[in-house]
Amino acid sequence: MKLARRLQAIKPSATLALNARAKALAAQGVDVVVLAAGEPDFDTPDFVKQAAIDAMKGGFTKYTATSGIPELREAIRQKLEKDNALKFAADQILVTAGGKQGLYNTFQALLDEGDEVIVFAPYWVSYPDMVHLAGGRPVIIPTREEDGFAPDPEAIRRALTPRTRAIILNSPANPTGAVYSRATLERIADAVRGHDCLIVSDDMYEKLLYEGQFLNLGNVAPDLIPRLVVSNGLSKSYAMTGWRIGYVAGPKPLIAAMTMVQDQSTSNASSIAQKAAVAALQGPSDTISAMVAEYKARRDLFVNGLNALEGVRCRMPEGAFYALADVRGLAQRRYKGAPVGDSMRISEILLDDFRVAAVPGDPFGAPGYVRMSFVTSREVLRKGLARLGEFVAALS
Repeated sequence: MKLARRLQAIKPSATLALNARAKALAAQGVDVVVLAAGEPDFDTPDFVKQAAIDAMKGGFTKYTATSGIPELREAIRQKLEKDNALKFAADQILVTAGGKQGLYNTFQALLDEGDEVIVFAPYWVSYPDMVHLAGGRPVIIPTREEDGFAPDPEAIRRALTPRTRAIILNSPANPTGAVYSRATLERIADAVRGHDCLIVSDDMYEKLLYEGQFLNLGNVAPDLIPRLVVSNGLSKSYAMTGWRIGYVAGPKPLIAAMTMVQDQSTSNASSIAQKAAVAALQGPSDTISAMVAEYKARRDLFVNGLNALEGVRCRMPEGAFYALADVRGLAQRRYKGAPVGDSMRISEILLDDFRVAAVPGDPFGAPGYVRMSFVTSREVLRKGLARLGEFVAALS
């Protein structure tokens, strides 16, 4: 069957594929340590569930406005002002079916064929493909672990061209867990100030912070707020991945265009989930605090365990719930008589022979690295470290 040419540049999500394979093995009774998921293992808070139950019992099960119910957009507006010191009007906010749809709509509304978007590597796997699907061209700028994965402002200046329509920031970041400091954000702002590109800030992990302070670029460069697009959602902070509620705030013309895109694709996000989201944003934050404290303990346990393995090195992430481990020290060693090779091969060996699901770094623009998440119990993390130790011990 002849398919659209634009799909030729798209690759299936490595994380989703690996998760699916690990779950299939688990369904067969295989004991797999799954370290590939980007999904909290905590349950959605009870008061959020109750709001959804009340919405269903009250008959709130019909279509809503594509942009979202007024009370949710108002709750998002208040959240952005209170938590982030960013002021947006209600008509500058669009509610989406998850954070991914918000970003997808952004590029669909913004890009023409051949337009460019600057992406820092390592990056979330979906950024380049979303740009490709909109007809754009991702321009990848590598960052270095020794710099804390902070981008080089001179590299940004060199990458900017008349076709640059946007630059994507993600802090805390997937897959590195890096958090941009005020100084880093100021340097990025200085680099883009003379260009008219938009700044797309993916703040999905803002609440999952273990070190430092969360800052949006708009906090350090208020003059750039008219060009700022904030993408966020409730999936990670409130353990609401399956509820599919995200949101985007930005310039009014762009939000209006994105709403048109959503009008002709999915229309509104779930009415029931929107009511639950209102409760989440207006309710207590103690569940977030407890979740972050537990993630921090898991982070310390897991990353310290990784650094104890010969040939493995892992930077301590300041946020999110991922450990991006440098496994280049294993590449030249041999397993069953053959060279271990790249991180893709390492991930295959780990799943096939040691029953550990870990995502290779290549799809994230991080060859030689493996991404593992610590959104599972400490017991499972210890089991995973033990199996990783067995793998390293089996190398010659």
